Amino acid sequence: MKVTVKELDKMNISHYKVERGGDITYHGPGQLVGYPIFKIKNYIAGVRPFIHKLEQVLSDTLLEFGIKTYVDDKFVGVWHKTGKIVAIGVAFKKWVAYHGFAMNVNTDLSFFSLINPCGLEEKGVTSMKKIVGSEVNMEEVKSEFIKKTSEVFGYGQVKVIKR
Repeated sequence: MKVTVKELDKMNISHYKVERGGDITYHGPGQLVGYPIFKIKNYIAGVRPFIHKLEQVLSDTLLEFGIKTYVDDKFVGVWHKTGKIVAIGVAFKKWVAYHGFAMNVNTDLSFFSLINPCGLEEKGVTSMKKIVGSEVNMEEVKSEFIKKTSEVFGYGQVKVIKR
């Protein structure tokens, strides 16, 4: 982290310690944050295949908006040539996946200057808005994400629980 907890408090930025691994992450306005819950033991052959499918869902979603991305075998997430566009931080307990991802849609990227996102100092962060040059309709992104999740994971319908 580039700033201290006290500095975050002074800036009125909420922060929470969770049991998921990694250095620090950011969730805020303009992000599509999803916590897909899957029982992977019975339906998906292991942790790595689950992560790869989730990366595919997110990459396919971005492609629907004309954004070509790639995945990196060394670093989990989805990448654009200008930086990381989706952070993935999934945890597993008793073969059930929880926690999830944050896709930068219309995100204020200045908050990332306060942290080392995903512990990767040398890597940049980007957003759909930055890549396409204008606001992106969040409802359309959500709709595409749901569609791609159904396709990639082979489910007829994905249940979405909003908070």
